[in-house]
Amino acid sequence: MIFVTGATGLVGSYLLHSLLKEGKDVRAILYTEKNLERTRTIFKSLGSDPEVLKKVDWIKGDVLDVVLLEEAMQGVDQVYHCAAIVSFDPRDKNKMMKVNVEGTTNMVNAALVAGVKKLCYVSSIAALGRSEETNIIDENSEWKNTQYNSKYSKSKYLAEREVWRASAEGLPVVVVNPAIILGYGHPEKGSTRMFKTIYKNSLFYGRGSNSFVDVEDVVKAMILLMESDIENERFVVAAGNYSYKTIFSLIAKGFNKSVPKIAVPDFALELVWRFEAIRATLMNDKPLITKETANTSRHDNHYSNEKIRKMIDFEFRPIEVTISTLCSAMEPELRN
Repeated sequence: MIFVTGATGLVGSYLLHSLLKEGKDVRAILYTEKNLERTRTIFKSLGSDPEVLKKVDWIKGDVLDVVLLEEAMQGVDQVYHCAAIVSFDPRDKNKMMKVNVEGTTNMVNAALVAGVKKLCYVSSIAALGRSEETNIIDENSEWKNTQYNSKYSKSKYLAEREVWRASAEGLPVVVVNPAIILGYGHPEKGSTRMFKTIYKNSLFYGRGSNSFVDVEDVVKAMILLMESDIENERFVVAAGNYSYKTIFSLIAKGFNKSVPKIAVPDFALELVWRFEAIRATLMNDKPLITKETANTSRHDNHYSNEKIRKMIDFEFRPIEVTISTLCSAMEPELRN
């Protein structure tokens, strides 16, 4: 039996699809029935009947329920811990610390008690930290507290520490640190929201750069690592490093829009995130850009994928193909 958390999120949905396609027995946490709507849409986009989701042993609850987790892990051999809150809104700091850190603590403790054979933790390149330098960051990079680390990155770093603590106590683990994940997720969340923004206005781009990866590559890497003899290792999962101008241009071309031509100046970013903070507070809405995302968009973040390429002979899907495929899938929905 395989146990999955965050099963209705972007990574979790694609993971469920792959596991069910392989005929695996899957148990998963479901917070609310409404969360299944996007997972069904993703299954359809992958050419699968969403009815196959009925094969999953769904358990209502969340990762903060210790008793539920201990019961859910009975008879489980493998655990994929994908559940997390991804936010760059400072108002979500406490919620992220609760779910991302405490929830992960609960997960690894329950896995230890249940005698789980192996656990895969979905972390983030954000947990590797960011420095003022532009050196390539890899699995051996040391965390440094700097202004470039968001509240989200700190929560993932602290969650990782809990995973490594459990590893030291005898739980076999693998940790993946995905780059910015591109996939057919919720239109108002994560990188999918970036596609929606560029579809509506492709004039501007950020000055910085970052690493990106196809969600299907993330899932493929997770499954390969879990089925391998590799234990107690972490892996950067990134197809490559790209400027935001390049990524935004590829998305604009995918939607047959004009490529962005104007780099957003620093002073404009400072004004916009402050305006968004006020607007979001008054409208009880999520800000389109925050101080943290503004800082990220003008900084160069470069990551190395050499370790996973060498250890499991992994090849990544070209990001150009990923973006073209996603634009074709998303355009009918964005047009409406």
